[in-house]
Amino acid sequence: MSKIIEGNSTIVGHITMKLSDGSAADSTKVNNKPAKIILGNNSISPAFEMQIIGLTIGEEKEFILAAVDAFGEINPDNIHYVDKSRFTQDAPAEVGNIITFTQPGGVELPGMVKEVSGDSVTVDFNHPLAGQEVTFVIEIVDIL
Repeated sequence: MSKIIEGNSTIVGHITMKLSDGSAADSTKVNNKPAKIILGNNSISPAFEMQIIGLTIGEEKEFILAAVDAFGEINPDNIHYVDKSRFTQDAPAEVGNIITFTQPGGVELPGMVKEVSGDSVTVDFNHPLAGQEVTFVIEIVDIL
């Protein structure tokens, strides 16, 4: 009997994410390194979990999640203004650049430069896919 994904399963699978225009946002297939997902530990949204419960090894499913169930809505509290002096030649304050900032405790947090105005740089620390509906394609490789 083949294994079936349950609410407390750990799975290994390839995940491809597409935006509403159909363009690929990311895929584990690019580097042929499937993702390990632990259900029931709040690392993925309950809506995502509900889509994959009941799948078996080798099965593939495509589904769409609203922004709130994918990477969340854009949180204005995650947009910060940083002094331009905090940027370097290796990590310049240029619109579109993703810069990693080290937080207290050594935690690294990536942010995207959204605007540069004089010495003030607007950095968005929201997930790049926040606020967007995302289509997921998941292929179950293994159930651990």
